[in-house]
Amino acid sequence: MSDTPVKQQTTAAYHGQAVLSFALALGATAVGIFQLDADPWVRGFLAIAVLYLVTSAFTLAKVVRDRQEAGQIVSRVDQARLEKLLAEHDPFDKL
Repeated sequence: MSDTPVKQQTTAAYHGQAVLSFALALGATAVGIFQLDADPWVRGFLAIAVLYLVTSAFTLAKVVRDRQEAGQIVSRVDQARLEKLLAEHDPFDKL
């Protein structure tokens, strides 16, 4: 008897909201940078910094997700080994 965890899926509405929120935040930041009363090189530097921050955030999120998924795989392998040992064990074997 094994309890396999149910894989939870996000809804299309949640996915759409996350994409829209990201696009709105990135667009608002871009407008704010380019409306800034500063030299063009300062605005360019800020734009590159924002792009670097966004790509770093995506990379970090992927690494965290990958490590969490790897931990689940190891946990499932350990659980399968334990279930096999328990299934093969006969407590009345030596009686």
